[in-house]
Amino acid sequence: MSLIQTDVSLKPYNTFGLDVVAQYFAEVTTESELKEALEWARETGVEPYVLGGGSNILLTQDVKTLVIKNALKGVTVLEESDTEVRVQVASGEVWHAFVLHSIAQGWGGIENLSLIPGTVGAAPMQNIGAYGVEIKDVFGSLTALDRAHLETRTFAADECQFGYRESVFKKELKGKYIITSVTLVLSRNAQLNTSYGAINETLTERGIANPTIRDVSDAVIAIRQSKLPDPKVIGNSGSFFKNPVIASAQYEQLKDHYEIPGYPQPDGQVKVPAGWLIEQAGWKGKRVGAIGVHDKQALVLVNHGGGSGQALYDLAMEIQASVQSKFGIEILPEVNVL
Repeated sequence: MSLIQTDVSLKPYNTFGLDVVAQYFAEVTTESELKEALEWARETGVEPYVLGGGSNILLTQDVKTLVIKNALKGVTVLEESDTEVRVQVASGEVWHAFVLHSIAQGWGGIENLSLIPGTVGAAPMQNIGAYGVEIKDVFGSLTALDRAHLETRTFAADECQFGYRESVFKKELKGKYIITSVTLVLSRNAQLNTSYGAINETLTERGIANPTIRDVSDAVIAIRQSKLPDPKVIGNSGSFFKNPVIASAQYEQLKDHYEIPGYPQPDGQVKVPAGWLIEQAGWKGKRVGAIGVHDKQALVLVNHGGGSGQALYDLAMEIQASVQSKFGIEILPEVNVL
């Protein structure tokens, strides 16, 4: 079968730049090719693994599976009015490219999510978020292919069970569906959200008093570029750990000993920046051979070149243990370990 290749290096397909080999590999550009690859996997007894932008994955060893590279493309306007537009986006589209496309069209609502790496299909799976906005805020629905029966199903927002960097596709439906398209409801008269992080400060520095969605996007891009390394320059997957949410009583106890930042949550708990915890535990800028922690953002693990996925994983576990020991807080990886 020409669609299936053997012994393919995944180095170009993961942002850590890890040179691991997939025993079987297929790049799919249509839903029929996706079904064909899944049927081949079922007939041969090989486990399939779907790869998007490779920006949220840590490959620790060679992969004895069929890696399916999602290259489904297309952006389709389903409905539009004077106030909003419903747009369906194929899951293999690059997320940031779609954000820029939306801004060019005057569609608002996702400008705060600029420069987040990965594909559109990963956005609802992870419920991506940044600077006070999450994908669930503009989510309409998605279509997904049932791996077992090769049938397409539509999921509404409530069926996706969105949480902080969570969805049903990371919990009980993990590994059971492949997202093929996402429908978003974007605004022609967007209510800008500039209150989070350094957006307002950046806009003020630029002399912008009445920002547009493009101005907000440009500010977010500048902020992210100042904090996060470019994977094309140094291998990384962005934020490696989730920001933990702890009980308010525990937070108050920690405040007695540390100047610890915290963000109160609607349920009464407090979100604490994982990057701050890691930095206070002494890891920021630390290098161990070819791998390490970024010197500008402790939340980012990096591969300086030639590092292994196993070494990165071991480092992550060391960091996790030291934060637990120092603060009594468990930090969990945001990155999927394969």
